[in-house]
Amino acid sequence: MPIYEYRCPNGHVFELFQRMGEAAPPKCEICGEGPVERVLYPVAVHFKGSGFYSTDYGRGSRKKEPSIDGAGGDSDSGSKKDADKKSETKAAEA
Repeated sequence: MPIYEYRCPNGHVFELFQRMGEAAPPKCEICGEGPVERVLYPVAVHFKGSGFYSTDYGRGSRKKEPSIDGAGGDSDSGSKKDADKKSETKAAEA
């Protein structure tokens, strides 16, 4: 069972050990004023493991796509390398 923190209209803060579905107390335990409201705090979230950073995605599994305008340095050099390999194999066969 969790411990909940409540605040009354006069600013008093107190804690109650109660079930999650249980209703808030009708009045403050210190001064008797009501209604009280549950105080909420942000939850600490820690992302651990692979896959949470942009550098973790696509580790070499994505193929580089040629650029649309044909001005990509990788696509030109790749086609030159392929042409060189073809000419070498033709020369070796002859």
